[in-house]
Amino acid sequence: MEFTRAEAGRRVAGTDWSALAAELDEHGSAPTGPLLTARECAGLAALYDEPELFRTTVDLARHRFGSGGYRYFTHDLPAPVAALRAALYPCLLPVARDWAARLGRPAPWPDSLDEWLERCHADGQDRSAQILLRYGPGDWNALHRDVFGELVFPLQVVIALDAYGSDYTGGEFLMVEQRPRAQSRGTATALEQGHGLVFTTRDRPVRSRRGWSAGAMRHGVSTVRSGHRRTLGLVFHDAA
Repeated sequence: MEFTRAEAGRRVAGTDWSALAAELDEHGSAPTGPLLTARECAGLAALYDEPELFRTTVDLARHRFGSGGYRYFTHDLPAPVAALRAALYPCLLPVARDWAARLGRPAPWPDSLDEWLERCHADGQDRSAQILLRYGPGDWNALHRDVFGELVFPLQVVIALDAYGSDYTGGEFLMVEQRPRAQSRGTATALEQGHGLVFTTRDRPVRSRRGWSAGAMRHGVSTVRSGHRRTLGLVFHDAA
């Protein structure tokens, strides 16, 4: 079956987005329903070995970001990557605008992903930020944020391409929230193959005595204990 935007839209619509938005408010991350079949996951994971599809490769150890590697796709995205990104954007947009309103920030994101990307490119952020990541035993990813320029979409999605517990162990998705005048709080999530995890790019609204404040958050990957862990990262702004 050809992976069209219509098919992506059908799968994305299978998630309860009201419930997901509430969980995002509470934790800064929330799982989607199934977005890819196991066969589609395997097909995307195999693309890592086709270097012509990517604009650059990052060795985490070389940059002291952890261990393992990832590759940034060119703008000529595989059909499932382009279709899912386009289908997810309008579902995430209401959350993005709501968070901006609560935090008293501008909400520069138009209704159309294409129009938003045109704005990114006009501002000098014209490199693809869609990522295919690969980890083996002992690999991990340090806590970080995927902010590539002044124009930032506040949410992104990671999709697991391997099965937790059978294809690999360890390698949980980590999020750490820096809380004012308190110890940081961390969460670890085991990703389900073919499902997405929506998470904040840099912070989430947190209610305070004076209204709303920004709870700073970073994400990473715990040490993979065995097997191989591949994921697809969907980012809704491009890189400078």
